[in-house]
Amino acid sequence: MSTLSSENAALRVELGVRSYDIEIAPGLVGDPAAYRGAIRGERVLVVTNETVGPLYAGLVETALTTSHRVDILTLADGEQYKTLATLEKIYDRLLEGGYGRDATIVALGGGVIGDIAGFAAASYQRGIDFVQVPTTLLAQVDSSVGGKTGVNHALGKNMIGAFHQPTRVLADVDVLNSLPAREFAAGMAEVIKYGLIRDTPFFDWLEAHMAAINAREPERLVEVIRRSCANKAEVVAADEREAGQRALLNLGHTYGHALEAELGYGRWLHGEAVAAGMCMAADTACRLGWLNDSQCARIERVIAAAGLPVAPPPELEASRIRALMARDKKVEAGTLRLVLMRDIGHAVVTSEYGDALDATLQRYCAG
Repeated sequence: MSTLSSENAALRVELGVRSYDIEIAPGLVGDPAAYRGAIRGERVLVVTNETVGPLYAGLVETALTTSHRVDILTLADGEQYKTLATLEKIYDRLLEGGYGRDATIVALGGGVIGDIAGFAAASYQRGIDFVQVPTTLLAQVDSSVGGKTGVNHALGKNMIGAFHQPTRVLADVDVLNSLPAREFAAGMAEVIKYGLIRDTPFFDWLEAHMAAINAREPERLVEVIRRSCANKAEVVAADEREAGQRALLNLGHTYGHALEAELGYGRWLHGEAVAAGMCMAADTACRLGWLNDSQCARIERVIAAAGLPVAPPPELEASRIRALMARDKKVEAGTLRLVLMRDIGHAVVTSEYGDALDATLQRYCAG
């Protein structure tokens, strides 16, 4: 796998009239040119949170005020606020401000902000434009690309939402310097996922360069984001609404979403739950004879090297996790389908796992 010789990259998500660009470079947040062509109307609502807003909202406002009327809405920070109640606050601001259908929402923050602001854009007056300005690694490599938007429900994660593509994604590698180590590691779970499901050379490259990635060397970060977004863009272009291969992007998520729901949203970061979920998925695949012990150990080593958990808290009950998994969006005709690896770099969606899933849950959970 090659690395970039510069610290800039760009990709295009090809979806016909809904196609859009992903810009990857330092300094994008405050660059007026980065937004040019992505915002049609005069009115812009920047939706951010109380952690990111003080750092970057002023830069966005300055970049846009020469040609747009800009307002800023600051929400509470955390997965536990990704709710219908928080969504209503965005609607309130839009309605009170008299925003029309030519308005644009700029989602400035991590995955929670991108998902909830994107859902507001998808549903306000039946759909307005929005720009993704992701400020976490996880959001830059995953949630900001592909048009999935939504909020959580007490009974399930991301169960209320819509597909709504952004008009542009601006992945500014500079903002990753302010990211806490735990948040950065959480993003690496989604990065590793791409190698496991469809890009063996990328997994090999990650394994060889993890120390430089953890040190946040700019050139390595651009390559991490570029390769991850390229993988996701190819999948999304082929299956925008998750009718087929896009479901492979959920490796580890069926397990991880159940862990998040049982632990209570906010105790574990999404990427931490996905990391443990990928290890659990590897264990299930190993029990089926699809992976061998050496491959499972290698997957765990790479995930651990990224600073991520390789198992859930042991006090969780297997029966509770199994029940929560049964509410997953990949349930069809009452049967839970899992994303499992047949090899590193090759994943499938299957309901043919027999007793292997229950054996995995018994291994990782107390009861």
